[in-house]
Amino acid sequence: MRVLVIEDDKETALFLQKSLKENGHTADLAHDGEAGLSMATDGAYDVLIVDRMLPLLDGLSLIKSLRTDGNRTPVLILSALGEVDDRVKGLRAGGDDYLTKPYAYSELLARVEILGRRTAPEEQQTRYSVGDLVLDRLSHRVTRGGEHILLQPREYRLLEYLMQHAGQVVTRTMLLEHVWDYHFDPQTNVIDVHVSRLRAKIDKNFDKPLLHTVRGAGYTIRDGPV
Repeated sequence: MRVLVIEDDKETALFLQKSLKENGHTADLAHDGEAGLSMATDGAYDVLIVDRMLPLLDGLSLIKSLRTDGNRTPVLILSALGEVDDRVKGLRAGGDDYLTKPYAYSELLARVEILGRRTAPEEQQTRYSVGDLVLDRLSHRVTRGGEHILLQPREYRLLEYLMQHAGQVVTRTMLLEHVWDYHFDPQTNVIDVHVSRLRAKIDKNFDKPLLHTVRGAGYTIRDGPV
């Protein structure tokens, strides 16, 4: 998803941007209401994260302006004001969800992803391709250059997740959570072993490597140099 974070606390905004990117999303930043309104109007975002107390234009006024102009992008409001009346005002201004500070980042991410699904296409993509590598989700068949590649179930899940995020850097944490369902680092080399096995199958006998290691960051699959 493409997310716009409108937050005047730059440290908080940078943390949110970094965390969203680590979970496979694109995140842009605005540090005041006027800049946020302009970016939200001009850019095609899936979700807006809007702090309620903003300089130049407060969050609720920003949201009201968007709704008046017909912009229906889902909005998650962040605020230190957590009374019932405060939440009601936020929702009546056009917000879709309201999260009170301090909050757990995992909850924020879950709420953002739920809002993003409201605007996602109903039909899931059933076929991924990177260069001449093709993964068909309906048949679970993987080919490269027309040659069938036999993968073990975990290797298939790993490749599927990488191809869902083709061109992006996928971190170890993302792989642990989405391919292995671990929510912590078990301090094993399980990811390295499976990536090595997968690379041997999809790259070894072909001229151009597609699966790349990004040192200190994670892995990416792309048709071209990192």
